[in-house]
Amino acid sequence: MSITRWNAPTTRDLFGLMRDMMEAIDMDGGRANVARLPLDAYATENEIVVTAAVPGVKPEDVEITVEGDTLTIRGEIPGRIENVSYVFSEQFHGPFSRTLQLNVPVDQDRIEAQFENGVLTLTLPKAEAIRPKVIKVTAK
Repeated sequence: MSITRWNAPTTRDLFGLMRDMMEAIDMDGGRANVARLPLDAYATENEIVVTAAVPGVKPEDVEITVEGDTLTIRGEIPGRIENVSYVFSEQFHGPFSRTLQLNVPVDQDRIEAQFENGVLTLTLPKAEAIRPKVIKVTAK
């Protein structure tokens, strides 16, 4: 049997935990308790694709804005069923928001947003000016 020494958390550890918890709640427009929407994002040669799980949210209840190179997604996941006694209540409900700096110019007129099985998928085509151009070499 080995003895493991327990080290009490330091003030730095506690402040780090508090910072992490505060980052999980996005202070959107002065409104507290707005959840930070978890996202996945990837880039291809021609576009940026962003996905987010938003269960129970109707497409018309999601607000997506692109201003310059800033993408913002806002909405609200419907509340719990009323007049029931929950044994567990772990799923998030309430307002959410997420803002991303794309750092790449996108063609705002060709952005597409789709819902499928509770997953929001945004396709943001990169602006023509930054797409790679292939130059063919010809022989004389």
